[in-house]
Amino acid sequence: MPVTSDIDATSPKYLRDKYAIIGVGETPYLRGSGKTTRALATIAVRNAISDAGLKPADVDGMLSYQSGDSTFSPFVAGDLGIRLNFYMDVFGGGSSTEALVGMAIGLIEAGMCKVVAIFRAMNGYSQVRIGGTGARAAAPISGDMLHNRAYGWQSAGQSFSPTFMRHMYDYGTRPEQVAAVKAIHSEHASNNPKAYYKERVTVADVLASRIICKPLHLLDCCVETDNGNAIIVTSADRARDCRHPLVLIRGVVGRCNKPRLDMHYQHGPISTVAGRYARDILWPNSGVGPEDIDVTGSYDAFTFTTMLQLEDYGFCKKGEGGDYVSDGTIRLGGRRPNNTSGGHLCEGYTHGINMVIENVRQLRHDADDSCPTGPDGRRQHTFDYREGGCRQVKNVEVTANLGWAMPATGSAMVMRRG
Repeated sequence: MPVTSDIDATSPKYLRDKYAIIGVGETPYLRGSGKTTRALATIAVRNAISDAGLKPADVDGMLSYQSGDSTFSPFVAGDLGIRLNFYMDVFGGGSSTEALVGMAIGLIEAGMCKVVAIFRAMNGYSQVRIGGTGARAAAPISGDMLHNRAYGWQSAGQSFSPTFMRHMYDYGTRPEQVAAVKAIHSEHASNNPKAYYKERVTVADVLASRIICKPLHLLDCCVETDNGNAIIVTSADRARDCRHPLVLIRGVVGRCNKPRLDMHYQHGPISTVAGRYARDILWPNSGVGPEDIDVTGSYDAFTFTTMLQLEDYGFCKKGEGGDYVSDGTIRLGGRRPNNTSGGHLCEGYTHGINMVIENVRQLRHDADDSCPTGPDGRRQHTFDYREGGCRQVKNVEVTANLGWAMPATGSAMVMRRG
């Protein structure tokens, strides 16, 4: 006899608010950690478990991602005394965090485990630098690099610059508009004790910095750091017994692609990125739209990536991204602040996971900024966003993270305060 149910478990509505992020943890953002990626990962996962108020034995699933470095989940689990019911370590960078959150939800939904730790550990400055330099740079040319390097596309900036240039050509986007992303994120970082770069810079500073790869100036590019980061995912029912206010997951998109991945410029507008397709999954699945989002965490490997994603996910009309990022909207105190920790441009480069961590803290109303702690252990936020002050967004209820791997691939997630 077939088993029937009144609940349509295939509907995205079935999963809304059913899962939560209950713990976040990281190591300091440094240049020269003096630690292996295994040590960085172990510290970050341990800190996230502690933040959730759990014991290591409570975790029975582990997921990680890496691109040329990091370490594998079973080693981190063993160092923490954890026996895993499921683990998976995937190849990937910037679009991985949100995708793995979706995988964690599926694992728990399928009954394969109950509490999943997700981590990313990288010595992104001292060991494996994305541009092909660093202590462990002697890698053979293989795979896609056989094609890319012949065209001078060795680094991310070189690979992405045709998309940036085309947007300037198509819509008249000006370098000074996009430079505002760095200036605003530096304001946010100046109120973040953890940020690697805390100094505020101006649009003029960005434009005066040397050209790395047209149209990218040095200050249009993210900081390189060594660090480990981790988050803990579990069911909302279990999360209610943990120590922090609920941070519920409304919807996830995992590694959504343009019609062609390897040479995306051969199909569709070059100046359109994967968010144009991902938004058709994200907003229906999460039951909200761009107008409902209070805070965004838009991947900022470069100033242009933030602008392109905010545009293609529908926070402004196509071609108006330059105005959106430069008119004060994304600034603390603006209508929809972006990357309130300083993001990859200023806090540290983590392939996206630190911006999820930041939005979790924003939804807890407990961003670990420069504000004092009260008798109850909670931050006493002043909402004074001047240098060295607060970075908590007032009354934030819904956030969106927009992950990025390249123009052709992206992931995203909507969370809300429970």
